[in-house]
Amino acid sequence: MDSLSHPLRPLPLISRIAAAVLGGYAFCWGFVALGLSGLYAAGMAFHDAEHLSSILGVLLFLVVFCWAFSVRRVGRVWLLLLGGGALMAGLATLTQRALV
Repeated sequence: MDSLSHPLRPLPLISRIAAAVLGGYAFCWGFVALGLSGLYAAGMAFHDAEHLSSILGVLLFLVVFCWAFSVRRVGRVWLLLLGGGALMAGLATLTQRALV
């Protein structure tokens, strides 16, 4: 049986696209927040840390977006991206509070 003869189911495809875009955004937002606070805590100037974290965040988004389509289970994508983004954002908040 040819895999191209099966009809595409729209709900799993929409879920995967949403996971790639929204979950990827949340993950990269957490990465940028954690990178910014960590680099600033390490002594880098604020705007330099901000720019470096943002540049790396854009590159990470590309990787995460492509990765979201290569994983077999879409639930795993949602869990890792949203969970990882929330964890990094929480760590960034703790780092920022320690600096203030």
